[in-house]
Amino acid sequence: MNGIVGRKKEIDLFQRIIRSGTSEFVAVYGRRRVGKTYLIKQFFDNKFVFYLSGCENTTMKIQLENFKIAFQNHFKMTIATPESWTIAFEMLRKEISRSRKRGRKVIFIDEMPWLATMGSNFIQAFEYWWNSYASSNPDILLIVCGSSTSWMLNKIIKNRGGLHHRVTRQISLQPFSLKECEELARSQKIWLDRHQILDYYMVFGGIPYYWMQLDNSKGLPQNIDTVLFNDSALLKDEFTTVYNSLFRNSQKYILLVIALGEKRMGLSREEIVSFSKFADGGAVTKMLEELEQCGFIRSYFAFGKKKRNKIYQLIDLFSLFYLIFMHHKNNNDQNFWTNNFRTPKHNTWKGYAFEQVCLWHIPQIKHKLGISGVVTSYSSWRKVDSESKNSTQIDLVIDRNDGVVNLCEMKYSKDKYVITKEYNDILRIRDAKFSDDTKTRKALHTTLITTFGVKHNMYSGNIQSEVNMDDLFQF
Repeated sequence: MNGIVGRKKEIDLFQRIIRSGTSEFVAVYGRRRVGKTYLIKQFFDNKFVFYLSGCENTTMKIQLENFKIAFQNHFKMTIATPESWTIAFEMLRKEISRSRKRGRKVIFIDEMPWLATMGSNFIQAFEYWWNSYASSNPDILLIVCGSSTSWMLNKIIKNRGGLHHRVTRQISLQPFSLKECEELARSQKIWLDRHQILDYYMVFGGIPYYWMQLDNSKGLPQNIDTVLFNDSALLKDEFTTVYNSLFRNSQKYILLVIALGEKRMGLSREEIVSFSKFADGGAVTKMLEELEQCGFIRSYFAFGKKKRNKIYQLIDLFSLFYLIFMHHKNNNDQNFWTNNFRTPKHNTWKGYAFEQVCLWHIPQIKHKLGISGVVTSYSSWRKVDSESKNSTQIDLVIDRNDGVVNLCEMKYSKDKYVITKEYNDILRIRDAKFSDDTKTRKALHTTLITTFGVKHNMYSGNIQSEVNMDDLFQF
């Protein structure tokens, strides 16, 4: 397990699976670059009785040839390329049955969605192999993995055919938290303070692969230019690459993401149809569900509206950065970030990106507020004045079952945040509008989430609770 940063829950689960004494069928899924393969290979020290990885955008013939190569490498024998997946899995059954290896026989099938090419009958062959042989062998620990979360959920975990309820464990591998990114940076001997880590997080989110590209000899602006804006930048085309690798007809998904990127608080389904110019039908709903399953967007109901008007919001930090600074920009400046990272547009983006970082760290916010054990729900709230058309909004509302609602304001600043008379008036009016509009009888607590805390003055006493950047780095 050397080299694994974070992932404590997943490591604990794998350890329990090894000791379970029964056959195990483990499905691991999560967005591209989040570290699924790395975690599994590192935990098991690459000691698999059989390992196979699917290849993107290729034929069944090539996939079966790759199976042959993997088979020969693991079992040290020469074979012909199997003519079908049924034959391939039968060959695998025979050799595993002959194996004299004691203890767990770990089989790892990586990028499984890519193996299931059109007309290959891969799923049917795999299903028969598991049900007729592997499921009754207590030594077998099967791990299947895929970046296409929607495929993994629909074809494996929620399968209604022969694989129905066959998965014994599932792991949804999430992006790293700020704390885990801090640990990863240190493991790479990249010495950053927490403010710098936060700045990187607002660009890359918690995707370990992106963080692994940082050069410890360069400062933050230079690293961003090297990784994103130089002619040879590794992640220059990452936005389209990610969506192309996950979805057929990926351009439609990208159009939905672009539409959501235009509106900070999100859009209703009807608004999305209008913005994206798609026909109003089930296809839009399906695409939105798949984008949410893959962790690019979230859906929520406005406070007090639990049965209608669902709102969809883009929360993938890398996608947000790309759409603001790279999408449709004919920019030849290889030092773009160095030359522009203190512009008004940059500062505006930081304010919004910080809000999204907070949404990724709600458990840490609850911990700071002392309500980790309290049942809560999360939403946003917006009220548009019918006469002036001006809107009042709260980006994070934490509705608690202990009779309290936290109205959270998230403010990015380079120093302690100063509550002025004007801002204090804004908060007072906002709270009054929220109370009047929602008719809630719960106590309203104003919570300020900032980078370096609140500077205490005559107005700061009106804030019931504070959360700062260091609090977001907890666990």
